[in-house]
This record gives sequence, C-alpha cells and structure tokens, in this order.
Amino acid sequence: MIKWEHSIFALPFALCGAILAAHGLPSWHQLTWIIVAMVSARSAAMAFNRLADAAMDAANPRTQARALPAGRLTRGFVSTFVIVSCAIFVLAASQLNHMTLALSPVALAIVLFYSYTKRFTSWSHLVLGLALGIAPTAAWIGVRDSLDLRILLLTAAVTFWVGGFDVLYSCQDHEFDQRNGLYSIPCYIGIPAALWVARLFHIFMLLLLISWVIAFALGKLAVLGVVVVALLLTYEHTLVSAHDLSKLNAAFFAMNGVISVLFFFFIAGDVLLGKLYP
Repeated sequence: MIKWEHSIFALPFALCGAILAAHGLPSWHQLTWIIVAMVSARSAAMAFNRLADAAMDAANPRTQARALPAGRLTRGFVSTFVIVSCAIFVLAASQLNHMTLALSPVALAIVLFYSYTKRFTSWSHLVLGLALGIAPTAAWIGVRDSLDLRILLLTAAVTFWVGGFDVLYSCQDHEFDQRNGLYSIPCYIGIPAALWVARLFHIFMLLLLISWVIAFALGKLAVLGVVVVALLLTYEHTLVSAHDLSKLNAAFFAMNGVISVLFFFFIAGDVLLGKLYP
C-alpha cells in the first residue's frame, strides 16, 4: 500500500531547509525527528489517499491491483494505519519545538485534503505540490522555531516541481478521469497541452530555485545544482510525448528521485563547505 521510497521525493528538500536553518548540520535530535515527521506524514497521506480513492481504484484497470481494491488489506486496517501515522507525526512535531507542534494540524490538513481535490478542481496537481512543498519550510521551523520568508521560495519551487510531474503522471488516467467526472489538467485541456503546462511548471520551478539561491546568497555548488536539475528535467520531458506515455513510470519515479537527491547533495555541499571555508 505504501511505497516507502516515495518519501524520497520531499525528504531531500526538507533536509535542505534544515541545513540552511542550522547554518550547517542540525543536531541529531532535530534531524531524527524531522525524518520521522516526514515519513509519518507521507505515510498518512498515501494511506488516506488509498481510502478516499478505493472505489475509483477498483474501477480503474491501472490501479485494481492495489492493496485495498484487491482485498489484501481492509479499510479498518488502513484507517488505523492513518491514525497511527498522524499520531507519530504530531509526536515528532512535539519533539522539535512549540511552533512545529502548533502547526502540525495545519500540515496534516494540507496533506490529507489533497485526496479530495480531483473531485472539484483541475488544479489538484498544485495542491499535491503544496503537500510536498511545505516540507522545507516545516523543516526550517523545526530547527529555528520561527519562519524566514525566504524559505517559502523553496516551498514554491517544490510545489511547481511536484505539480509538473503530477500533470505528466495523470496523463495515464486521462480517459478514465473523463468518464468518471474527475478533474485534472489533461482532462481539461487534453494531453498535448497538458504536457506544455508541465513544462511551464518546471520552468517556473527553475526560476524560483534561482531566486532562492540568490535570496540565501548560496555559492557555485548551489548554482551547479540548479543547472543539473534543469538538465534532468529536460531529459525527463523527452521520455514522454502525447503519442507515447510508455516511459511515464520511469519519468515519474526514477528521474524525480534522482533530481531530489542530487539537488540535496549540491545544496548540502555548498552550505557545509561554505561553513568550513568561508
């Protein structure tokens, strides 16, 4: 039901926020509870999504083999899993500081709310993006117990990054969504135009990353990281076309995991080397 590796999409960006907030490595206490919070929130969101979409997953040939529609798990088990994951998330927030604990219900509301957005808006892709995009800001708060508006640039960048690849991913369900009255950008404007929207989202993401690098006065390694992200995103978009979506899973999983991890190493290297050799 839960692909644990999906946590890797947002976790490296959260760690970027934590490293920036700490001006180096956060404490082991902070790092541990940030990771626990990330994994538990992501697990709660994915399990809740499976509950909300169980009937649709059963009707969609692409998703009929998932645990709930296939009968390998019960709704009771999955509901319990969501509750326990949410409780672990709140516990993790409480171990960081007062601000993270106070904002933990807001974070949970955002990540759980996404599951219903395909029922009423074609822009659900950006809601999913925000659900992952709040990770670096949340990690910053987890370290600092305060908010710096500059970190919101990274949140916006991750929002459009995730939104872009979710537009690509939703092209697979274009016909099913149309038949069942669900909303998405591919349903609204068609697959060819949706691919261009995904490209525009990713261009906007790169502009936001550049603004973020400038705002924090990061160095050459960070700039190189943005360049690498741009090259990988370009390659990602060559994997799919309106007439050939066969490589979409590779574009969605492999490339985006590589992008997030490599970006983290470039940013971490820039911050940590800058601290060692100011």
